[in-house]
Amino acid sequence: MKKLNKSELKEFLDEKYDKYNRIDFIGSDPISIPHRFTKKEDIEIAGFLAATIAWGQRVTIISNANKLMKLMGESPYDFVMSAREKDLKRFDNFKHRTFNGIDAVFFLKSLQNIYKEHKGLQEVFLFGSSQKAEYTLLEAIMNFRSVFFSIPFPSRTGKHVSNPSENSSAKRICMYLRWMVRNDKRGVDFGLWSPAKLKKTLPVTSLLMCPLDVHTGNVGRKLGLLKRTQNDWKAVEELTGNLRTFDPLDPVKYDFALFGLGVFEKF
Repeated sequence: MKKLNKSELKEFLDEKYDKYNRIDFIGSDPISIPHRFTKKEDIEIAGFLAATIAWGQRVTIISNANKLMKLMGESPYDFVMSAREKDLKRFDNFKHRTFNGIDAVFFLKSLQNIYKEHKGLQEVFLFGSSQKAEYTLLEAIMNFRSVFFSIPFPSRTGKHVSNPSENSSAKRICMYLRWMVRNDKRGVDFGLWSPAKLKKTLPVTSLLMCPLDVHTGNVGRKLGLLKRTQNDWKAVEELTGNLRTFDPLDPVKYDFALFGLGVFEKF
């Protein structure tokens, strides 16, 4: 592929965004799990758990996320709010790669604490303890981590919630926030936490960060959008910063383009 100038690259990315940001994208993607639900809290919880285990083969991710939904009686919010120790034992044998039953049980306990004591995931991610009118996505994620691990947790479970302050790319959290915040009326992302519904202004779509994995990183480098060789938080900032030059209000829409090129076109 010949080197594109900035105008040509924007046109190319817009074309791929339009191609892959479609309803038929949903079925083969972990976002299909929260799309099974209509209640806001069910979507939030199902999406968070699906995003948490979103590494490895997508068929396996979706299969295991569906198992989690089944273990919760297909009612994630009701289960989280009412679950007692005896109810959580059914998760003992759950396993997705290195995420096992111990991790699943803690995640459910922490979600219960978040919804009972902190007004839910939206409040923790978007408002948190910040008194500022705006704060960065990094601060939002770190506030979430602080609340998520504010109850006693198994030491092994800490690794399953990324820490961008230690330079993790936080790919799955960034992806989850894309799902919850973006709403371009295309029917893929939910826009449940859209600015119009919030009392504060952040994180608005313009401040989301691009989910960075092997696929998006490789494509980003081939297109000249990313020079950093490691897929870490510094690379996320570099890639997203370059994408903002094409669409300052919605840079993360190009996640569809980069991911689609990497997965479906082997770019």
